[in-house]
Amino acid sequence: MAKRFVRAVFPGSFNPITNGHLDVISRGIKLFNELIIAVGNSPVKNQLFTLAERVEMIKPLVAGIEGVTVQSYDCLTVEYAASVGATAILRGLRNLTDVQYEFQLAMTNRAVAGIETVFVMTGEQYGFTSSTLIREVASLGGDVSNLIPQGIYEKLQKRLAEINLKKG
Repeated sequence: MAKRFVRAVFPGSFNPITNGHLDVISRGIKLFNELIIAVGNSPVKNQLFTLAERVEMIKPLVAGIEGVTVQSYDCLTVEYAASVGATAILRGLRNLTDVQYEFQLAMTNRAVAGIETVFVMTGEQYGFTSSTLIREVASLGGDVSNLIPQGIYEKLQKRLAEINLKKG
């Protein structure tokens, strides 16, 4: 019996990418032949970095992981997944709130587009973090250096300093 090729997408805004995201990526690729980190724009989220900046920040972080690529998209996630021939969406779960939201989203994606969602629990050390929380804490001067990769932390600090200069 021939082994089946499975391509999945891991969608998100990744604004910025966190160590929790990288944890899901490193464990998720073990489930699929190919994993596309799908960086999208969210109209309801405050985007600190442009779409192109986020893609370029992620590429070196996953460059050494075989089967992982990074792309941007600007449409419904299920439309993007279909356009790249993905048969699954990878999602990370941190807590019960995520479970409720992601369950509804997964059921909708399956009903609308026939695409399955595969969930990976984040490592316990990342269960409380989100890009939004990291942005908020960092903007108020909090230290988030242990929650995001060092290079991303430096870019975040620089961007926040630029924003503060414009305000001041």
